[in-house]
Amino acid sequence: MALRDYLHEKAEESRHNETLGFLILIIGVSFFIGGIVVTVVTEENPEWLLFIPYKLDSHPYSLIGLSFASIGLVLLILGIIFSIHSALQRASYMDRLKETQTLEAQKIDSEES
Repeated sequence: MALRDYLHEKAEESRHNETLGFLILIIGVSFFIGGIVVTVVTEENPEWLLFIPYKLDSHPYSLIGLSFASIGLVLLILGIIFSIHSALQRASYMDRLKETQTLEAQKIDSEES
């Protein structure tokens, strides 16, 4: 397998990973919003730390809402980090692919001369 083919495959793989990162982000947003909605519906007066409820009563739905909100926030952050990492990785593969194509073009031009 040529270096150019390898770099092309790695760029496609990192593009796929970037899409997975966006999907993880969407799942995180869904869980987070679901947890907030469950907390708002089941609690009368929850105490909030920014947008996370922290003092809840002993009702089981309160714990479910807090769990969904926490898991959603973690997935949201991980999705953002994974997407950015994959995008930067893809950019580096594309730069190396351009360099490789330039070198191959110069090699072909020198052989023709």
